[in-house]
Amino acid sequence: MKQSLDYTIWPSRLSRIEYAFQPIVNIHTGVCYGCEALLRNWENDGIPSISRFFDGAYADGVLYSVDLALREKAIQKFARLEWKHQVKLFFNLDNRALDSLEYQSGNTLDILKKFRFPQDAICFEISEKHEIQQTDEAVRTLDSYRDQGFTIAVDDCGSGFAGLKLLYHTRPNFIKIDRFFIQDIAADPHKKMFASSLVNLAHLMGAMVIAEGVETRQEYFSCRDIGCDLAQGYLIQKPEIDLGRLKNRYDHIRELSRSDRRYRKGRDEKLILGEMTQIDPLPHTCDLTEVFEKFRRQKDRTFFPIVNDNGEPLGVIDENSFKEYLYTRYGGELLKNPAINKNIGRFITRHPIADVHTPAEKILEIYSQNENMSGILIVDNMRYLGFLSAHSLLKVLNEKNIVLARDQNPLTQLPGNTLIHEYVSRALQDLRARQVLVYFDLDNFKPYNDTYGFRNGDRVIMLFGELLKARTEYSDWFAGHIGGDDFFMGMANVSLQKATRHIEEIARQFASDVESFYDPEAIRRGHIIANDRNGAPQAFPLLTVSAAVVFLPADRDRVFSTEEISKLLTREKKTAKSRPDKISVARPPKGPVPDQVNGAEPPVKLAAWRRMRQAAQ
Repeated sequence: MKQSLDYTIWPSRLSRIEYAFQPIVNIHTGVCYGCEALLRNWENDGIPSISRFFDGAYADGVLYSVDLALREKAIQKFARLEWKHQVKLFFNLDNRALDSLEYQSGNTLDILKKFRFPQDAICFEISEKHEIQQTDEAVRTLDSYRDQGFTIAVDDCGSGFAGLKLLYHTRPNFIKIDRFFIQDIAADPHKKMFASSLVNLAHLMGAMVIAEGVETRQEYFSCRDIGCDLAQGYLIQKPEIDLGRLKNRYDHIRELSRSDRRYRKGRDEKLILGEMTQIDPLPHTCDLTEVFEKFRRQKDRTFFPIVNDNGEPLGVIDENSFKEYLYTRYGGELLKNPAINKNIGRFITRHPIADVHTPAEKILEIYSQNENMSGILIVDNMRYLGFLSAHSLLKVLNEKNIVLARDQNPLTQLPGNTLIHEYVSRALQDLRARQVLVYFDLDNFKPYNDTYGFRNGDRVIMLFGELLKARTEYSDWFAGHIGGDDFFMGMANVSLQKATRHIEEIARQFASDVESFYDPEAIRRGHIIANDRNGAPQAFPLLTVSAAVVFLPADRDRVFSTEEISKLLTREKKTAKSRPDKISVARPPKGPVPDQVNGAEPPVKLAAWRRMRQAAQ
């Protein structure tokens, strides 16, 4: 029996509690996968924090009862959501409630039936902040939740002292990386390394990863790049008390993902879908005799995926689990024993999972961490799609490398003209974001090439290419090689001041590093003697780089054409070469859309791109 709350202050406190809900979305598509229920109005009784709210309930001996009352309150409200059958409700469970002697199986099921809420739609979040004292009792409680169809998430992973011990005991379906590791992750390599390790561990365990507290584009891109499956935070939406403000898809996240050149070119879902094997899953409610017959009829299958009522994979049942039954004379009869037949959970083993939108390289990373693994379960928005074997994964990677090779400059391995044009086109269409477009041209490259030879000239070009690669630390920044000694760089969502500082640092570093490509006498003089275009000897300064810059402010009122940008960069390149700092910045003029645009951008490249393409032909 659950403990009564009568004759205490808790009924009045609970009556004032309200719930807000914050969406948890697919990091690749923006589709809402679930919502976390978050307490509101707890401070009305003078309680300084949510932690103190639960500490008080624990001290008064009513924590489990308070928890049940809060579950009912959250489920009752969330059940009013029109599209509730499409999402999960993530409910925070205080670890100390797992040790309660009042726990009874079925209390949550009764609440769900009362409000006609889907049983598979509940995920209990367990936090690291409190260590589980009675481990055996807590594990039995969590196993009971799992048997009832609920899923488990470890919240605030990395923030508490329970750490790997909690992951070991809970065997979670989800791991939520704490906000501490997400904040400024793009600029902190140690945080990125730690979070990436958690992602790899989670995927190896067959769990999916939720990045908590994602607030900026840079944090979003970093979380997606290290392999997080889901995201939650202010960048998506703040917690909402009004259910009507929640969305089943957040288009700005989908567009953010699509806008990123590196990700878009790395999206391998078509290749993965083409190579994926369709292995029909079995429902978690099936009898073991059904599984036994499946193995008998399909002798080529070594395992079958098991899914819940929502189509989400719980793991696999492989033939090794059935050896003692498959290869004995009375194996089939033994499986008819109710004590064994109805307990399918004991035969399910967790298996690594990857979203179909995950780059093939990340899937390979998951696979490579377990040599006994035959492949990866593929999901879309957490729902089972099929199985990607190791052989098929290698085929996907090979095909992807062939495609990438066609789009890269063979010397620097930077994106070539096609990808540069695509990047510029998308940047011009994105009116909301600030864009900085940079055309780099090496000064005095031809005299150097004539004097020191093509091999050293190629080394100079590769040196500058590496400098650009090192500067594209954010996923929405881009570096490309137009051809010869012409390069391009795009920086999104950055101030002109910061962009200029990056360009100046690139120019300084190049001028310093390239000195090692000269002989000591040339360095001492500060120039070389080479023939000019008319064949006359002339002194040429050591190599430097000029940068023509076009700055596009945020919230622009029209789409500029590539022809307009081409003319601006061509003009600014001449100006940059004559300036002491070798940088010239232009802003496109304001005014009506030119007649030749008419709402559609003509396929016009920069003059230099056309020149280099013609030269290549």
